[in-house]
Amino acid sequence: MGLEQIIQNCQRNDTAAQEQLYRLLAPKLFGVSLKYSRNYAEAEDNLQDGFILIFEKINKYEFKGSFEGWAKRVVINNILQRYRTEGVFEIIHENIPDTPDVEIEEDSVSMDFLVSIIQQLPDRYRLVFNLYVIDDYSHKEIAEMLKITIGTSKSNLARARMILKEKIESQQTNKKFTSAK
Repeated sequence: MGLEQIIQNCQRNDTAAQEQLYRLLAPKLFGVSLKYSRNYAEAEDNLQDGFILIFEKINKYEFKGSFEGWAKRVVINNILQRYRTEGVFEIIHENIPDTPDVEIEEDSVSMDFLVSIIQQLPDRYRLVFNLYVIDDYSHKEIAEMLKITIGTSKSNLARARMILKEKIESQQTNKKFTSAK
């Protein structure tokens, strides 16, 4: 059965089709959820909440564009809504200069380490960082989605970059120090 047929069956509340869709999309959507979550357990919760919303809204999907993209947007919007409700975003009216790109020594930073330090960022910084750097949204789009100013989006991104740069440099320094022994 193709994806279109699975979606149509889900629109008719077919639980077998819902399970099939879950098995098909859960690994990719979990990766999306993990990017926006504080930890693995929260990512699992966000994924479950996202699928509940996908199944509630699946009748609104009109078979235009990628279903996977539509489902990803539902999951991200649901996570962002939860953060807005928690009052994660702080309005900042200061200008922080752009930080230079972090120079990472080749093979010195593992992907697991990068994911780990991104997850350690404060929520507002992590969300803006992921939306801007990983998902390629503009500051204007981020500001609209998160209901913050463009300046706050830029400030949060700059702060996220500074924190990441410090953690990466610290890790690289520690690696050099331990390998020099």
